Amino acid sequence: MEEKKVKIRKLLSDPVLNENFMVKWWVRSVRDQWQVKFIMLNDGSCFQSLQVVVGPDVPESSLKWVSVGSSLVVCGTLQESLGKGQKFDFVATKLHLQGECPLDYPLQKKGHSNEFMRSVSHLRSRTNTFSAVFRVRSELSYAIHKFFHEHGFVYIHTPLITASDCEGAGEVFTVDTKEGNFFGKEAYLTVSGQLHSETLIAGLWDVYTFGPTFRAENSNTKRHAAEFWMIEPEMVFCELDQMIELSEKFIKSIVSHVANSCTTELEFFQKFIDKDVINRINEILNKKFARVTYTEAIDLLLKSGKKFQYPVERGMDLQTEHERFLAEEHFKSPVFVTDYPKDIKAFYMKVNPDWKTVAAVDLLVPGVGELFGGSQREDNYDILKQRMIDCGMNIENYQWYLDLRKYGAAPSSGFGLGFERLVMYVTGMDNIRDVIPYSRTANNLEY
Repeated sequence: MEEKKVKIRKLLSDPVLNENFMVKWWVRSVRDQWQVKFIMLNDGSCFQSLQVVVGPDVPESSLKWVSVGSSLVVCGTLQESLGKGQKFDFVATKLHLQGECPLDYPLQKKGHSNEFMRSVSHLRSRTNTFSAVFRVRSELSYAIHKFFHEHGFVYIHTPLITASDCEGAGEVFTVDTKEGNFFGKEAYLTVSGQLHSETLIAGLWDVYTFGPTFRAENSNTKRHAAEFWMIEPEMVFCELDQMIELSEKFIKSIVSHVANSCTTELEFFQKFIDKDVINRINEILNKKFARVTYTEAIDLLLKSGKKFQYPVERGMDLQTEHERFLAEEHFKSPVFVTDYPKDIKAFYMKVNPDWKTVAAVDLLVPGVGELFGGSQREDNYDILKQRMIDCGMNIENYQWYLDLRKYGAAPSSGFGLGFERLVMYVTGMDNIRDVIPYSRTANNLEY
């Protein structure tokens, strides 16, 4: 009888016992016991591996070169396991070595550090930790698109190569060719799709972009990368308070999806990576996010009695240690901080009536600090132009952006959420290099 090809996910989610199947997997471990060989195999279709039991009926010649990392084609039947640790075994009747794996395979032994695993990024998805991380990353991506689609947003694609620096900070990668200036003017890799998104809301209503962005920030921290992904919704006829309400629904929705669809992965993270993962997720789902102004946040920090590495001063930009104190120790929940001093925020943020602060918001979360930043956009032509001048920007390069305030201006708001920081928050992984398949940081471009 011909065997049916099947994946582990299908075998475990809808088990059919004593029926012939063919599986194609990679070896995670091999163990000998008397005349029986136990091989743990994983095909990537789900987090779980499946134990294959190879008895004396399988020719020894088929097993001679089987080792950790080998790829196999196995025929056999699914049966209830007599051992501990798994419900089912796959009892092999035939085994074919598809791809031999020599003894210099870097993952022959377990227990490698995450730092070592970064040096073999082309292999690390074969480990439990990174297969779980990348599976959660996939589910989060799906949940993001699902949320925005259900709320009437249009998915757009903004340029990766641009002539503008959205943040005005100058931390951009320049684009050029060996032959010279290809575009006839300075060109950069985008730091944000926001400005281009704003050009589309008048024709499409609410929009969002979800794609790679780049920062030439030579910062060797666990939270910074030169290439990362950003989720950036832009909502028209929307003021700051409305945006904050929708953003909380958004975070709760996508985290809820992962909590329901990645239970095995989250249990793994809870056991081996961060014992607070599941509790932190439950707090997001069950608590109303706190909210304070920047001034109130500074007061809380000053009154905390805590000694920070960066002393707290009014008018300063909050550092990660300040953000984490507010989220982890004071509020013990995610917290929105609003109304920052205009001098430490971007030119496009709407100036408040006090002329000292802007209608900006950062969402701070336990374990990470800032998860996203957003604002209501300045829709007054003259004020926006003056803000650009104050920031030393070349008005000519941004006339198209000013035109949006000239031709039928409307209030809009949006935020930018660093996708990798979201993955860190959900998984408990503490380094941004470990939640993206190939990290791009200063002095690191091996692939």
